[in-house]
Amino acid sequence: MSKFLIFVAALAATLYLAAFAALAFAQRSFVFQPGGELLPPAIAGAEVVKLRTEDGETLIAWHVAPAPGKPLLLYFHGNGGNLTLQTELLRALVAGGNGLMAVEYRGYPGSTGSPSERGLLLDAEAAYAKALALGAAPERIVVVGQSLGSGVAVALAARHKVGAVVLDSPFTSALAVASRLYGLFPVRWVMLDPFPSDERIAAVKAPLLVVHGTADGVIPFEFGKALFEQANQPKTFVPIEGAGHLSLGYVLPEVRAWIDGVMAR
Repeated sequence: MSKFLIFVAALAATLYLAAFAALAFAQRSFVFQPGGELLPPAIAGAEVVKLRTEDGETLIAWHVAPAPGKPLLLYFHGNGGNLTLQTELLRALVAGGNGLMAVEYRGYPGSTGSPSERGLLLDAEAAYAKALALGAAPERIVVVGQSLGSGVAVALAARHKVGAVVLDSPFTSALAVASRLYGLFPVRWVMLDPFPSDERIAAVKAPLLVVHGTADGVIPFEFGKALFEQANQPKTFVPIEGAGHLSLGYVLPEVRAWIDGVMAR
């Protein structure tokens, strides 16, 4: 009986370690999920521009010049798909004359390279530099990040002057999300791309708007609330009752009005 129990324990340990190893080696396929076909932007006034990153990657970005007196929205999407899937949202965000610089991450359709946290932060740097080169003043740039893109947005706004920050379904860190999902494993030991927004948010000095669905099953509501509570003033939190992941579309008129109000100060 004791030999059988030892065998069962050894087998269980072996399976556990094998599962943990598989998770560790495949983790970036869970964090970054590029896919689909990147089509020409179906947004009035949009053009495709190319960005060159510090480490030599070439990225695709969609650019819309802002109307006089309007800000430029520097947009970072979530971990899945590509910019084409965000067309409806982006079209709504630029309504009323807002400009746009929407970057397609490295390794996603149309852009070279392979995604990683360091890589995406370099992509954000290239997009910010391009926005400045095209005439946007730092205080007229509004950084918008959704889900994984919230981690990119926070990191960029922590390093550079911007006019405002809008986050949809943000996390305290990608590590915290992974730890919630895979609680049986010590993911902290092997996580390659932790995106520690909770460690960076204190350096963000621009006005902040956070939108989060209370029924978010991907990044729990309390993560977005916790990040908001760590942020500097001025800040606004908008809970969307009953909404799931990525809830910005529910409150677009309010978001545009908030941006207008911040930019008018």
